[in-house]
Amino acid sequence: MNAPGLQKEKFMELQKTLPALLPDFLTAQRWFGGKARQIRRTEVLDVIPFGASEPSGWMILARVEYESGPSETYALPLIASAGNDGSLQKSQALRMKGDGGVDLVFVDALRDEKLLLGLHAAIEAQLAFRGLNGEVRAQQASAYREFSPAAAGVLQPVPMKVEQSNSSIVYGDRLVLKIFRHVEQGINPDLEIGFFLTDKVRFPHVPAVAGWLEYMGNDGAQSTLAILQQFVPNQGDAWQFTMKSFAGFWSKAGEHPQDLLALKIPTLYSPKATVDVIPDIARELCGPYLDAIALLGRRTAQLHVALASDATSPAFSPEPYTPGFQTELAHSLAEKAKSVLGLLRLRAAELPGDLREQAQQVMDAEYKILQTFRTALDRPITAMRTRIHADYHLGQVLYTGSDFVIIDFEGEPARPMSERRVKLSPLQDVAGMLRSFHYAAFSAAPADGAVAEGNSESVWQRSRVTEAWHAWVTARFLASYLKEAGKASFIPASEDELKTLLRVHLLEKALYELSYELNNRPDWVRIPLAGIISLLKE
Repeated sequence: MNAPGLQKEKFMELQKTLPALLPDFLTAQRWFGGKARQIRRTEVLDVIPFGASEPSGWMILARVEYESGPSETYALPLIASAGNDGSLQKSQALRMKGDGGVDLVFVDALRDEKLLLGLHAAIEAQLAFRGLNGEVRAQQASAYREFSPAAAGVLQPVPMKVEQSNSSIVYGDRLVLKIFRHVEQGINPDLEIGFFLTDKVRFPHVPAVAGWLEYMGNDGAQSTLAILQQFVPNQGDAWQFTMKSFAGFWSKAGEHPQDLLALKIPTLYSPKATVDVIPDIARELCGPYLDAIALLGRRTAQLHVALASDATSPAFSPEPYTPGFQTELAHSLAEKAKSVLGLLRLRAAELPGDLREQAQQVMDAEYKILQTFRTALDRPITAMRTRIHADYHLGQVLYTGSDFVIIDFEGEPARPMSERRVKLSPLQDVAGMLRSFHYAAFSAAPADGAVAEGNSESVWQRSRVTEAWHAWVTARFLASYLKEAGKASFIPASEDELKTLLRVHLLEKALYELSYELNNRPDWVRIPLAGIISLLKE
């Protein structure tokens, strides 16, 4: 669909005026990923009108260049608003002078019901919207009619209130349109993997892909703008489910202090040695949660088996570890570790006294950390590499009340698209989930007066009970995962290789967490520090 005259006029107007307004607007948005970087300049790459002669809105593609580091492109769906609407805050609107000095006000189009209905209608009709430098194409997947049958009529759009790096719209409790704010060239892994699991292998424990929006530039470069998926009724994510279960565990744990303290805590991260080593009191206090986590372990293994099931597709066929790949991976992990430890040295003096000691332990262990990566990746690895989730944790899993559905295959948004599509060991996903259990345990462990006053015995007792919960949950998840995965090609043949590879990815994840907490939540630094120290003792 085209509107050449208005399109060109509006493009030239927005291309000229918007760049000066975008820095303040972008830095006020929760989904903007460049808040910690200094913006040097912005540029409007394209303006695509939604609609015919009277566009209902525009998709703005804006490139942001920073004082250092790579540039980024963001998708801004905008609509025109009344120029005299004084209720809009600066962070909600882009204001500029139009012809005759009249204010032109543009706001986020995802607030507008008409435009949201139009986006679904575009996928329904598989429309294309032309800009000057490319076009937006609306596409359907084979599962579209299953979740949006013609008899369903108009599916009312409702924006999701909880937003992070993307924006999501629910259509009639049938479909969810996830709009990617940060846009990169190439197919987004969330669409690529979701489409593979929906159409190729029919994996039932992910939301089915029903359609998508893509941008195709005049130069042939393709980018994913949005993905339309099945809406999954749920009771929240697995993090919320875990927090509720952990609170129940603590409410009963106080009745058995001596029994709990007398228990031998199983050695962490020795996968086959922990199989079913769950004492009766743990089963009593954890209740149905241990069985639920066993189910999550099975679903995780089934996901990895599905992702490794197609030997004919270049994007998904399993690949062996090679000496060259292992050398490159070891170098990458070492460089990231040095960067994190350098940041820790800069921030260590700002940490509370008790954490400074732990921080010093980690800094003093730099050689051991680097040697762990070198040694593990210097020997041959028999297991295969596959596509993985790449950002797997309790928040990436929905709990339905009786089962789990795995979501968000985008990978870590801070990493380039090329890195997020690299085939790696599925044990990296496993490590991400185990670290998530650790976060759940030590972020939720209740405090009391004795702990607050620094009573060392009380602190020790609570820490030991928390470690016990973490160890039991980890053991249950790992046992179930390994049993379901069986002799899959991505599982190392030997116990030693399995433990070594898992430890590498656990350490990699804990270092990543340390960097994140130092930059964003200094009060949480104690969790990854404790994780790193524990791993170094193994």
